[in-house]
Amino acid sequence: MTPPAQVGYDEILRVWQEADGIPVIEHAWLFDHLIPIFGDPDGPVLEGWTTLAALAASTTRLRMGLLVSANRVRPPALLARMAATVDVISGGRLDFGIGVGSRPDAPIARREYAAHGLPFVPVAEAVAAFTEAVPAIRRLWTEEQPFDLDGKYVQLKDAYCNPKPVQRPGPPIVIGGRSAPVLRVVAEHADIWNMPGGSMQDADDRSALLDRYCERIGRNPAEITRSLPIGVSYDRPDTTRAAIAEAIEHGFTHLVLSLPSPYPPEVAAWVATELAPAAGL
Repeated sequence: MTPPAQVGYDEILRVWQEADGIPVIEHAWLFDHLIPIFGDPDGPVLEGWTTLAALAASTTRLRMGLLVSANRVRPPALLARMAATVDVISGGRLDFGIGVGSRPDAPIARREYAAHGLPFVPVAEAVAAFTEAVPAIRRLWTEEQPFDLDGKYVQLKDAYCNPKPVQRPGPPIVIGGRSAPVLRVVAEHADIWNMPGGSMQDADDRSALLDRYCERIGRNPAEITRSLPIGVSYDRPDTTRAAIAEAIEHGFTHLVLSLPSPYPPEVAAWVATELAPAAGL
């Protein structure tokens, strides 16, 4: 993962193109924030989906996505089209990451939304809108004829998505979040669940709750891959290796290694030689 803040596009492109040639690195990620969430709050930040489209056109093998796209920021039908477009550009390499969006009670999130004229809604309303958005996006990828949708939060008239994603019935859905309402959506719709940080005990507890939700609706919990972000330390790779080994031991096998900038020369090769062996790769 290369968070597109406090860093230039050329630097991100260098890392992604290097990683594209290293088979042990399976996927690469950006975040979806409109202001930096670390470092200088007035520093540079690249918009996630447009940056992802550029990287899709500049790579050939890596799977890719945003960890995760904020449902608060874009209407679901627009987001479905954007995702389909990136999947077409990449030749079917998109993993579609989505979540509710930043907590509006966090000061940095308040600024992010106010600065872009985005509505500031209570958490419960944002979660309810997310619950409607995910199945609406899937329908847009799969329905062959325009359709109407009259939800409480998602209302569409003559909605359609053409072209469809290259991947059918659509890109794998990666849902990020830890709250009980979000985990219910994960149980119904996700291919991959990303636990957004926290302690390993909390990750275990949330994973067990997800298992119970799956069992209630008759879904095999093993169908959902468990994902975890792991911060990388260039100076202490042993710490990162230990975190990788612990995550795998606890059943989190989809690991997203977050690279701090500035990126050292040949950092992707360093990841492959110094960190990947901890995952048995």
